[in-house]
Amino acid sequence: MFIPCHRGGDSAGPDFQGFTLLMPAVSVGNVGQLAIDLVVSTLDMTKVGYFYTDCLVPMVGNNPYATAEENSTELSINAEVYSLPSKKLVVLQIRSPFIKNKYRPFCETLLSWVKSSKCARVVLLSSSHAYQRDDEQLLGTPLRYLLTPDLEKAVGGRMKELNWKEMEKVAAYPGISDTDKVLHIPGGGITKLLFTERVIEECGLEGILKMP
Repeated sequence: MFIPCHRGGDSAGPDFQGFTLLMPAVSVGNVGQLAIDLVVSTLDMTKVGYFYTDCLVPMVGNNPYATAEENSTELSINAEVYSLPSKKLVVLQIRSPFIKNKYRPFCETLLSWVKSSKCARVVLLSSSHAYQRDDEQLLGTPLRYLLTPDLEKAVGGRMKELNWKEMEKVAAYPGISDTDKVLHIPGGGITKLLFTERVIEECGLEGILKMP
């Protein structure tokens, strides 16, 4: 559940209609989380609230984006929301791992909020174990992307123009049959759940999943 920060006596929550939500999958190497930190600090995004959930390990710490003594004493928790209205960008930073068996409830709660907030799309930054790449993935860039069908129609051509590589599917039964292909994202956290279970599509959303 999203809880807004009420600054300056303003009781109204932020308006995210038409925004792009950028968030990390808590995955191997914390790649997505580190990328989110870079985005928030580089764009000097404003904290507008936090995401209250019992699906993440509780944590509290100092302000990771402190720039002066005045804001160095602010506290940060496990899931916070930052916004940059000029770019129509909202960011959810997740700083702690999921509690066992809480992946699906978190995804359902998250995407229910995204739908009610009327965000235009979700961009999920994720990662996977490099040592489990197949022969094709060993060549060229280690970056991959995944698109939901609706977004494929909208931006698939642009991805090809940029020479981005789509995440390859691998044989479901290696050495036995190459007919059935599945997504294999070891160490990817909630990435495969969001994409293969069509959780995003069930909420009427579009999503991009990028594999650093």
